Amino acid sequence: MHVVAIIAAGGYGHRVKVGVPKQLLEIGGLSILERSIRPFESSDRVDEIVVVLPPELVKDFPPCIDVLKTPVHVVPGGRSRQDSVACGFDHIQNRADVVVVHDAARPFVTEALIARTIDAALESGAAIASLPAQDTVKQRDMQKSPAVVKATFARETIYLAQTPQAFRVGVLRDAVSLGQQGLEATDEAALAESAGHPVRLIEGEARNMKITTAADLAIARGFFVDDQIEKPIRVGIGYDVHRVVTGRPLILGGIRIPWDRGLEGHSDADTVCHAAIDAILGAASAGNIGEHFSDTDPRWKGISSIELLRTVTGIVRDRGFTIENLDVTLVAEQPSVGAYIMRMRTELSRAMSIGVSSVSVKGKTNDGVGSLGRGEAIAAHAITLLRWVGTTDNP
Repeated sequence: MHVVAIIAAGGYGHRVKVGVPKQLLEIGGLSILERSIRPFESSDRVDEIVVVLPPELVKDFPPCIDVLKTPVHVVPGGRSRQDSVACGFDHIQNRADVVVVHDAARPFVTEALIARTIDAALESGAAIASLPAQDTVKQRDMQKSPAVVKATFARETIYLAQTPQAFRVGVLRDAVSLGQQGLEATDEAALAESAGHPVRLIEGEARNMKITTAADLAIARGFFVDDQIEKPIRVGIGYDVHRVVTGRPLILGGIRIPWDRGLEGHSDADTVCHAAIDAILGAASAGNIGEHFSDTDPRWKGISSIELLRTVTGIVRDRGFTIENLDVTLVAEQPSVGAYIMRMRTELSRAMSIGVSSVSVKGKTNDGVGSLGRGEAIAAHAITLLRWVGTTDNP
């Protein structure tokens, strides 16, 4: 089964009144767009992501998209949200079994809610996250002024729709087709209903709010005030050294460096990645590299350390942290690594799902001093900063 998520971010959010596309505004140190994408990126239920952006952002899209490890496509949106989802669907309908549509203006969606929606769609064809109305619902008489009540509805029959909304591909194809024929609706579920498909209601989440106005934005930012006071940013330091030996490839920062020697170790002995891993784990108070990847465990024999770094990124993300930056100093008399620095930065940034501009790698010698200076070993020092972005766990 192939599940594709469409992140609808093709609008501008004029009602927020800030002069830039709403999805690029920050909440708790991350953009609304990045917060909306991350749970889909982390979900083991989602195989592919399509991000629909305003046309002028497609060629120069935000860096949070560039570092996703899940296959991602960026497509230009249309005049309305309905048109934008249709643009995304046109891009993937022939290879999707289930499509999950999510509004980028809802940055607090969770992996659990995504999974519930997908499961319900598999059973019923279409499903939407929703919340039961808590207040008595009144309908306004639009023919009269000042405003008066036309009707009162039974509260227990009213549900407030959220996203994600998930559909088997045939159901969404019917819904999109109706929209392209001129039927207008505020979400894809309404189009699916009009096409004759039942839409299942599943329990949404109160925190899964939609940011529409400046007041909504202020409320969303308020979620992080207490967290940032109680759980400040974390700094971690890592160090690693490996002996130089013959008969092994030299892997540094995920890159194979042409040389007649390599580093001794149980894995590929990538000292840059190992120092980075210990820095990241240390900042999150999550142990050290040996606790997670013991050198006596055959599972890690010869493994690529860039994959271990990717795993550790997931570990600290599950604890509620995002990696802000990484700075590595590589100490080696030989070989010269200057020509490979940019490739190392790129590989490290991809593994950590952060922009390459947030990764620094510097090479230096030990001026002939000690075992490092004699070329008997290569070492790396790393420092990283993690930022708290929210979780139910206590870090």
